[in-house]
Amino acid sequence: MPQPSIHVLMTGAGAPGAPGILKCLRQEKDWTITLADADAEAKGKFLHDRFFQIPPANAPLFIQSLLELCEKNKINVILPLVTKELIPLALHKEDFEKKGIHVLVSAASSLEIANDKGKTFQFLEWRGVVIPSFRIVENLEQFTEAVKELGYPEKEICFKPCVSNGSRGFRILSGKMNELDLLFNYKPSAGYIQPDEARRILASGKFPELLLMEYLPGDEYSVDCLADHGATVLAVPRLRKKMINGISVEGEIIQDHLIMEYCRQIIAALQLHGNIGIQVKRSASGIPLLLEINPRVQGTISACLGAGVNLPVLAIRQVMGIGTDPTGIPIKWGTRFSRYWEDVFH
Repeated sequence: MPQPSIHVLMTGAGAPGAPGILKCLRQEKDWTITLADADAEAKGKFLHDRFFQIPPANAPLFIQSLLELCEKNKINVILPLVTKELIPLALHKEDFEKKGIHVLVSAASSLEIANDKGKTFQFLEWRGVVIPSFRIVENLEQFTEAVKELGYPEKEICFKPCVSNGSRGFRILSGKMNELDLLFNYKPSAGYIQPDEARRILASGKFPELLLMEYLPGDEYSVDCLADHGATVLAVPRLRKKMINGISVEGEIIQDHLIMEYCRQIIAALQLHGNIGIQVKRSASGIPLLLEINPRVQGTISACLGAGVNLPVLAIRQVMGIGTDPTGIPIKWGTRFSRYWEDVFH
């Protein structure tokens, strides 16, 4: 029996990972794909012939505009790439479903925790999930005390805003780093900072709530997961061999059962749903521990295509109730990938 045609709306067409996710969706030749972004000149506009500008997620007419766009274009599924869109969409999920439109997001209650690194660490700690040593601070006095409590300078520690995207606000405090070596032998994005300099900057004005945690020195992984209301259907770890501004550009698909089981615990605790990204890093003793959760499709999820698994398509098939059991897919473990820049002319 032929599969029904599906019309997907992918928001965030200007996101760094949008071209790769579009590539994933285009594997389904019978599907119709529409892209959208708040930026009228988003690069997705020039990669695909069906593009619409939409209001930003915090605009009063965001949901109404999206509903009208979906109804007019007979959209079946919304695949959001923008973190700020997730909670508004989750809060209005019923409005879309009443019109036969599926939205690939977790429940708003889960997103409220997963989008806040401090809440995530507290929530998981309370439920017995092993996480790095951490402190949450909101003023300079708390910051200074937390640095001592976490063992600096004997131990390296790092900090980042509880609510942030990419590597914004991330810094590493290290008593072992030579400033002259740092200046001439590391790129500015290395992220190291002296405690005195960090305190000086933080004292200059009001700063957001920060998560301070032990620095994890081992290999870093980004795990692309497919979840079904808290149950992990697939978890595909990617070793992040090289990154530029927090985005993986070289890596390898690794079958690590310890990491996969760890992600299952996190997904179950938070009752996450759809495409989920979980970033972990190994501690000094080699244990994989949580860095953060991206409760949406991740930009580098397209790397899994090379290993034979198309996770955005599987998430859409799951929500539409079509297709075969994805747990039987023969994943090509050990597949390596490299990403590169490509021009778009318009």
